Amino acid sequence: MNSSSNVPRIRAALLLALVAASQAGCYLLESAQGQLSLMAEREPIARVIERPTTSPALRRQLERVISIREFATRELGLPDNGSYRSYADVHRPYVVWNVVAAPEFSVDARQWCFPIVGCVAYRGYFEERRARAFAARLRADGFDVNVGGVAAYSTLGHFDDPILNTMVGWDDVELAAIVFHELTHQLLYVAGDAPFNEALATTVEEEGVRRWLLAQGRTADLADHVREEAHYVEVVDLLRRTCAELRLIYASGAGAALMRQRKSEAFARLRNDYAGLAVQWGGHAPFEAWFRGDLNNANLASIATYYDCVPGFERELAEAAGDLNVFYGRVRRLATLDKASRDAAVCLPNAGS
Repeated sequence: MNSSSNVPRIRAALLLALVAASQAGCYLLESAQGQLSLMAEREPIARVIERPTTSPALRRQLERVISIREFATRELGLPDNGSYRSYADVHRPYVVWNVVAAPEFSVDARQWCFPIVGCVAYRGYFEERRARAFAARLRADGFDVNVGGVAAYSTLGHFDDPILNTMVGWDDVELAAIVFHELTHQLLYVAGDAPFNEALATTVEEEGVRRWLLAQGRTADLADHVREEAHYVEVVDLLRRTCAELRLIYASGAGAALMRQRKSEAFARLRNDYAGLAVQWGGHAPFEAWFRGDLNNANLASIATYYDCVPGFERELAEAAGDLNVFYGRVRRLATLDKASRDAAVCLPNAGS
């Protein structure tokens, strides 16, 4: 599966709150059982590579993972631990299904709060049927809901996360991106501040991929990656403009019927504008899976989580002259601040100016 046809970062980098307690005891129990089952499937990558029955395609991918994993520690200063040094086949297309919900007249996602990870804008389920059952209950309560399969996630270093069969269909650039992203979460994670965490991981991911491709002399692949990232950012900007438009509609004080009409018109414009980009790029664009389905507030709710703070972190990296160790030191100092101060430093439109 080529993740560029779906929603690569938002799909792949959401953190699953498995290590937390929940008021919903059944949810906690099911999550713990799912995590333990996944951990039981792990095998050292070297053992899988050596097994005669391992397919050539899987063997090649796992050999790439070994190289990517070593680069992450050696060149990017990311944690040297047991994560992504094992492989697990979960015998399904996704490891979890995430449920995101937003009110009918809001693009702010509903939050669920847990110890350790803080508040997150989703609930994750190891079984698709349970995710869809929970989504149905939220819809019955009037929420806009999105259920999305997740191919990879991080337990923030509480477990040695494996490479999964759900990931090995990607190309090696996407594999490198997700390993760098998830290891960054293990390097530094601020409970309850998803915009800070995700933007930091996205910044390290992009810088890591750039350095990894240059180290191999793959300038053509880097050019392709930069072009794809530019397309991705252009679609994200389109989604964020729609978010801003919807916020004005929902704050207008108009009646529910009129807001529903204007909401429908805004999503129709979004689809039309996206189709124009896809034609411009040859019929292929990021977020295709979203636009094939039913777009609603829940689809848009997590966009800002990943991108609002990225320019601030890119500035921090530039001010560290590209030295990642210095950059990590700067970021760790930011992490000690209260949220308002962190936002002022890296997340607000005029941050750092």
